[in-house]
Amino acid sequence: MNGIHEVRSSILLGSTVLDYYVYIIESERTGRYYIGHTNDVEVRLQRHNSGYESATRSGCPWKLVYTETFPTRGEAMRREREIKRKKSHSWIKWLINKQ
Repeated sequence: MNGIHEVRSSILLGSTVLDYYVYIIESERTGRYYIGHTNDVEVRLQRHNSGYESATRSGCPWKLVYTETFPTRGEAMRREREIKRKKSHSWIKWLINKQ
């Protein structure tokens, strides 16, 4: 994904691969980070940048800076909570740069 760190794993169900992603986006205006999870990173980023999401409306435009891929939504949600619990801008920066 365009030089963005990606930890990859997936589950095959029939002929469909289902992936869930933890993503970090950075506001190009404020430098603030937002962490979330989704099954479609591109659509989610578009929603953040369209102003549709109230939590990120004030930081537009946003750019994708990090993703991790998981086989289940539960695993992605656990990882999202783990990252959010750090509550540290510098730790998130370290995570993004450790690629």
